[in-house]
Amino acid sequence: MMKKRSISASKASLVLFLCQMISALDVPLDSKLLEELSQPPTITQQSPKDYIVDPRENIVIQCEAKGKPPPSFSWTRNGTHFDIDKDAQVTMKPNSGTLVINIMNGGKAEAYEGVYQCTARNERGAAISNNIVIRPSRSPLWTKEKLEPNQVREGDSLVLHCRPPVGLPPPIIFWMDNAFQRLPQSERVSQGLNGDLYFSNVQPEDTREDYICYARFNHTQTIQQKQPISVKVFSTKPVTERQPILLTPTGSTSTKVELRGNVLLLECIAAGLPTPVIRWIKEGGELPVNRTFFENFKKTLKIIDVSEADSGNYKCIARNMLGSVHHVISVTVKAAPYWITAPRNLVLSPGEDGTLICRANGNPKPNISWFANGVPIAIAPEDPSRKVDGDTIIFSHVQERSSAVYQCNASNEYGYLLANAFVNVLAEPPRVLTPANKLYQVIADSPALLDCAYFGSPKPEIEWFKGVKGSILRGNEYVFHDNGTLEIPVAQKDSTGTYTCVARNELGKVQNEVRLEVKDPTMIIKQPEYKVIQRYGQVSFECIIKHDSTLLPTVIWLKDNDELPDDERFLVGKDNLTIMNVTDKDDGTYTCIVNTTLDSVSASAVLTVVAAPPTPAIIYARPNPPFDLELTGQLERSVELSWIPGDENNSPIKNFVIEYEDGLHEPGVWHYQTEVPGTQTTVQLKLSPYVNYSFRVIAVNEIGRSQPSEPSEQYLTKSANPDENPSNVQGIGSEPDNLVITWESLKGFQSNGPGLQYKVSWRQKDVDDEWTSVIVANVSKYIVSGTPTFVPYEIKVQALNDLGYAPEPSEVIGHSGEDLPMVAPGNVQVHVINSTLAKVHWDPVPLKTVRGHLQGYKVYYWKVQSLSRRSRRHVEKKILTFRGNKTFGMLPGLEPYSSYKLNVRVVNGKGEGPASPDKVFKTPEGVPSSPSFLKITNPTLDSLTLEWGSPTHPNGVLTSYILKFQPINNTHELGPLVEIRIPANESSLILKNLNYSTRYKFYFNAQTSVGSGSQITEEAVTIMDEVQPLYPRIRNVTTAAAETYANISWEYEGPDHANFYVEYGVAGSKEDWKKEIVNGSRSFFVLKGLTPGTAYKVRVGAEGLSGFRSSEDVFETGPAMASRQIDIATQGWFIGLMCAVALLILILLIVCFIRRNKGGKYPVKEKEDAHADPEIQPMKEDDGTFGEYSDAEDHKPLKKGSRTPSDRTVKKEDSDDSLVDYGEGVNGQFNEDGSFIGQYSGKKEKEPAEGNESSEAPSPVNAMNSFV
Repeated sequence: MMKKRSISASKASLVLFLCQMISALDVPLDSKLLEELSQPPTITQQSPKDYIVDPRENIVIQCEAKGKPPPSFSWTRNGTHFDIDKDAQVTMKPNSGTLVINIMNGGKAEAYEGVYQCTARNERGAAISNNIVIRPSRSPLWTKEKLEPNQVREGDSLVLHCRPPVGLPPPIIFWMDNAFQRLPQSERVSQGLNGDLYFSNVQPEDTREDYICYARFNHTQTIQQKQPISVKVFSTKPVTERQPILLTPTGSTSTKVELRGNVLLLECIAAGLPTPVIRWIKEGGELPVNRTFFENFKKTLKIIDVSEADSGNYKCIARNMLGSVHHVISVTVKAAPYWITAPRNLVLSPGEDGTLICRANGNPKPNISWFANGVPIAIAPEDPSRKVDGDTIIFSHVQERSSAVYQCNASNEYGYLLANAFVNVLAEPPRVLTPANKLYQVIADSPALLDCAYFGSPKPEIEWFKGVKGSILRGNEYVFHDNGTLEIPVAQKDSTGTYTCVARNELGKVQNEVRLEVKDPTMIIKQPEYKVIQRYGQVSFECIIKHDSTLLPTVIWLKDNDELPDDERFLVGKDNLTIMNVTDKDDGTYTCIVNTTLDSVSASAVLTVVAAPPTPAIIYARPNPPFDLELTGQLERSVELSWIPGDENNSPIKNFVIEYEDGLHEPGVWHYQTEVPGTQTTVQLKLSPYVNYSFRVIAVNEIGRSQPSEPSEQYLTKSANPDENPSNVQGIGSEPDNLVITWESLKGFQSNGPGLQYKVSWRQKDVDDEWTSVIVANVSKYIVSGTPTFVPYEIKVQALNDLGYAPEPSEVIGHSGEDLPMVAPGNVQVHVINSTLAKVHWDPVPLKTVRGHLQGYKVYYWKVQSLSRRSRRHVEKKILTFRGNKTFGMLPGLEPYSSYKLNVRVVNGKGEGPASPDKVFKTPEGVPSSPSFLKITNPTLDSLTLEWGSPTHPNGVLTSYILKFQPINNTHELGPLVEIRIPANESSLILKNLNYSTRYKFYFNAQTSVGSGSQITEEAVTIMDEVQPLYPRIRNVTTAAAETYANISWEYEGPDHANFYVEYGVAGSKEDWKKEIVNGSRSFFVLKGLTPGTAYKVRVGAEGLSGFRSSEDVFETGPAMASRQIDIATQGWFIGLMCAVALLILILLIVCFIRRNKGGKYPVKEKEDAHADPEIQPMKEDDGTFGEYSDAEDHKPLKKGSRTPSDRTVKKEDSDDSLVDYGEGVNGQFNEDGSFIGQYSGKKEKEPAEGNESSEAPSPVNAMNSFV
């Protein structure tokens, strides 16, 4: 039995012909055969369908075709025959259909515009080209126009129109200046797709007179220039910020149609100040991955290679800090025709059957029409073997006269496809294409493939014989392939010989002989072996081979699978490899490869290189310490130190470090003095007076530092006047009537002698007054009492010791103590910017009334009531602090449609001044929050009942509710959307005339006069009959959101013991849903750690129920509220501490009471009575005032002759009150123009009283607050 199987391409030695398949033949790619066989024409090259030509050059319209006999060519122009012989400007290339229209010798390109089609024809049929539309390119000049200068106010938007001339093809637009430099573009200034230059807001630097639009026509390599446009920006203060508006496209919606496979470009450019940021989303889906790109600073959405799946609504959102605006572009992707199955050439034998299939798709679906030899098939000559069935032509029992070229045209409104496919009916006797007596050589025990490439029509049958008169080959030891190849799976030596293949069909027979030789395999009979060699030795690897005597082997050596190094130490012999003077880099794997023309073998061995016997290693270590230190040449301010270096331990000494000890002031503490190079063993050291010096030396090398040397002998320098005065001298009052002078004391050795003291001097600045001085001990502070409030003083502090004074000190300016400001800011005005933001202005207070350093102004503001609810609530005051002499500020985070009050206070280093009169202002309406809930109940066959709650934050007067709903089919596709407007006073609605057993998705939101609020969604199903559905469901998901958390609740219908989970994420974000597991089967959950002022999406699901979850709900967390001022008296730890102290005092009182009842005095009391100390008596006997210890010179009078006040009042050294007691928000900050850039602070308190009523201790949080 003959066995057949396919032969792999790797085994084939020729390009073989395709065997009969679906009753068809394929002609082998044999050049000699192709020259002999007849073949209908085939178009091989043609110009593009839309052919734009350069009007200055000759027009070449290509049309090349092949066929046997060679085809002739003709042309049509605009549907009629084009006689090229009658036009002297038109010629056709020899042996070709390509037309050349001579434009450079007087012809005009415009005269040859039109639709051209080429026909290639021979005796077997006619092929046609596409319709080639010839159009000359155009680059017209700009029409002259008078351009008026553009005068624009700073912050306004601006569009500079380009409006280039209409060219063919359209030009490329760019903007440059007079110096031919491209104008810089950014998020604020950019060029649109139409070439216009858009400014989201203009700035003063935009003023210039050379905005020039250029149009580049690439086809003709020309550039046209528009007249320069002048822009002048004039400034107005302040610049008004604006919420975004769209410059392009206009309106809220638009449409866009794009063709399949093209690039989709969508554009949104917005105006606004600050410059809006653009974001793109696809409603109901995601933007395609790997095909989506953002250009022009995200103003242009680019999707490449679009398909029908990319149809949908694309929303661009422009947003800045004042608001947002959006535009929805409805994109529809259509498709020009594209091939599913293009018709293919068909070669048949007489009497055979075949089919031509032409299948194309598109949107709309294309029409299929057939042509035969360029003529519509309906009017073409009849062929009884041909039958047309839509997109298929069926051929039955074809004859040679059935040969023709068929054209399939698939077209719709967006284009067409045209394909030529011929039917070639051939009657040919067999031919063997494999050369005669071809020699095949193989290695024994490997497969042998003997070719017999053939052709014939009808398809010939193939038989193989061994020898000239041998019998036909059969049996399992042979494999016969469909393409005529004979395979001997395991060739042996006795397989050598001559083989004959015979091809026959009804038209004849032919045979061909080939020869097979089977060779002995190549073998390595002695392989290289593993070697270990010492460094600098010699090693040799052997590789002895055995091979067929008729084959010539080549031997190659490799190291680590790469060529041997180019090194004369490697010697390659006939059967070995020798390496001389081996080094460490020779370590590796060596491979011997033997190649012949038929086979290849290899063997490998590893070489390991080891070191020679080791030599003792050199030990490197830190140096030994220097020794024998000696002091010579002692002077008052210098001494010479010398030493002997220790052993450097094989690493040279780099340098010596000298340290000193002051045995008089800081015994046991060593200080850095200097360092010298390692080659130096003496150094001259500078000394200070009145220091008992000892020195030591440390040696340093690359390894590290030595141990310190033994100390030198001590050397005490003589005393001297101080060389310097105290540093960091300051004068700051701690009370309204004092001046605290502080300084940094001199260190011990800086005193230069015993008896260090300081002379403190002061006098009032800008007053003709003498210096007042006092000498104090070695301290760092002195308090001057009885000063006027907050006046400048000149201050100086001079050091002195027993030998005299230091040089004259420099003077510094300080101020006496501050007091609270006296007056409140006036003319407080409030400008409401929008429903959540207001700007407050005030007049600055006179600096004289500040009575201290002006720190800034604090604005207290609080909500009085909501205008929609008319209900008061606990007053929660908020505080914003503005640094310096600001006269305005922004109040963010206001609630819409509410009444507020505010007042302003000035702040200095002492505290706050009185409050200004309360100013009342109201915020306008805003959009409402989502309805508090949406319940869908009472499902029937055709109705559903909807119930809802009004929004938690109406933010105005509700005008209506908007209900939208649409059906959802089993594949989760959404049906048409229906919208209903409901009066604001309604809270329920019965929807009737619904489809039974249909799931609906509902979208519900409230409206004020400002606009629509965020919506909530729900899904429900009408029942199939009156029986209540049994499927589980989660519905009525509601949210109650605060700043950083939200309460989620829901209703569940279904089996008991369901385990719920909550999924949430930022609305509109591409990030994955975050999942939280609900403990137990409860129907509520608290989401924590949310970001204030952020919109979130949420849904609820049940574990174990695949794909079962609620519809999505959207909520928004509250705005970031001002940080509340923490009152220490309300803190739990403080209350607990006070209770513990009270309990301890109570216990002590009980113990004392018990002791007193027992009689006698307790020991402590006896000692107090027996040893009364007048120094610690609480009151003076003469005047009843509190006593204190005082130095005679602690409080010098302000002027000569004045004395310390007689009441000897205790003066505080530091103020008990400071600005930190009135702290701003922890994160509250404002820019220089007062705009808000962070969270703001707030404090709950009662209605404010007049003046400075607060007497609370400073809270820990307040102490951390600071000015913005």
